[in-house]
Amino acid sequence: MEQSVSTDRSLPVHRRLCYAVGHFLNDICASLWLTYFLVYYHSVLSFDSTYAGVLLLIGQVADGVSTPLIGYESDKTSGFLGYGKRKTWHLLGTVCVLVSFPFIFNPCLACNASPPQWAQFIYSCPFIIIFQFGWAATQISHLSLIPELVSSESAKVELTAYRYACTVAANITVYAVAWLLFHLQAQDSLDPSITDDLGQVDIPLFRTLVLIVLGIGALFSLIFHVGTKEKAPRRQEEMSDSDSEVQPLVFCESQSVLQWKHWLKEPSFYQVAFLYMCTRLIVNMSQTYISLYLTNSLLLPKNYIAVIPLVMYVSGFVCSLAMKPISKLIGISMTYLVGLLLVVAFASWVGLDVNMGAERIYGATVLLGAGSATILVMSLSMTAQVIGEQTQSGAFVYGSMSLTDKVANGLAVMLIQSLRPCSTEACCPSCVWFYRDVMVTVTGGVAAAAAVSLVTILIWPIRIQLTSTRLLLYPLISGKGRKGKESVLGF
Repeated sequence: MEQSVSTDRSLPVHRRLCYAVGHFLNDICASLWLTYFLVYYHSVLSFDSTYAGVLLLIGQVADGVSTPLIGYESDKTSGFLGYGKRKTWHLLGTVCVLVSFPFIFNPCLACNASPPQWAQFIYSCPFIIIFQFGWAATQISHLSLIPELVSSESAKVELTAYRYACTVAANITVYAVAWLLFHLQAQDSLDPSITDDLGQVDIPLFRTLVLIVLGIGALFSLIFHVGTKEKAPRRQEEMSDSDSEVQPLVFCESQSVLQWKHWLKEPSFYQVAFLYMCTRLIVNMSQTYISLYLTNSLLLPKNYIAVIPLVMYVSGFVCSLAMKPISKLIGISMTYLVGLLLVVAFASWVGLDVNMGAERIYGATVLLGAGSATILVMSLSMTAQVIGEQTQSGAFVYGSMSLTDKVANGLAVMLIQSLRPCSTEACCPSCVWFYRDVMVTVTGGVAAAAAVSLVTILIWPIRIQLTSTRLLLYPLISGKGRKGKESVLGF
């Protein structure tokens, strides 16, 4: 028996692309959910701000609770009928997303023409819960494949960058289709009800938008399942005693195997979890409130809720192309710091430029897009770095990170909605600059907390304490009816 040597598992380019598009459907739905959910329920369905906030909170909590449970089950269970265990959960999640998400952006089908808000609320809840369960299953299974497909840190960063590039492409797809639909709607001069403001006349537009992008996402999910080959779980080799010969004692080293409960004793686990939570708060909250900031604070026409997010994600896509060489040059932590400075620059610009118009918002959006892309990719790379070779419990780690992310996002939205000066869809004068303050606080304030977390990582680098090596003693004994047994010396 030879001592195993850890080697880098590289993937050909077409395999990387097939893997990367596996989250395309999730990214499309996340873009619609974060960017247009509050806008749709506030301005199109005329929901009370508290009702809309509670619906979004229910979705975030459902996702947050599902992720660690799915992560635990994904690590523990095997695949269905020989299908890889990660891909099995991915397929289950994809089906749940496709059958539930269209109903979230549709008025109550079983109600009358003007249903009360409580009826629409009850109607939407089960679809939101099913969607968030499916989204979590797809996300965790897809992330858990990264440390299983590649082993070196640079390869993980590269695969994460591929994944984020597809995330950006998915968001660009959503906003490009939305812009096209708004443009076509504006060309319909025969309908006098169509204005620059959002209203119930836009219900068919959002329905069409959802169906188009879901069809695109389903196609890419199919490409992922066909083109991604999940490796079979590694099993300990057993020696056959029927034809073995006397061998000398052989020593080999291996890492201790971490189960889910061991991660709870690791300081680096909490360091990265907090940093990931801050990162997601910046990315998700800015995406959630950018549309309301544009329409209510800057008073821009409704087509800007497609154009500005499109600019933001194009800048993020361009930035993602340079992440691998930059991270190899200055390191993952310093690259994260660069992204954080771009986010702070955006917050400062929005906070200081009280007369920001349609022209200057483009420049600020480029900073936000580039900064958000950088910190998101680097935080995911840190998570993969923490997991390392402990892929058997990787889904639990990703699930726990996502739990903190989703609960924090849900509570943040609920707090912001409760502080909104106007409870109805109409924005009063006091509410005009409310969303500007939200954008500054979310991006700048949370960036400060992320900077503190990053400092702790720079002082106490990411290191797993329980993965000390252990010495395995294999006595290879010949003779019928006897098997070589393993003695473990140390932890």
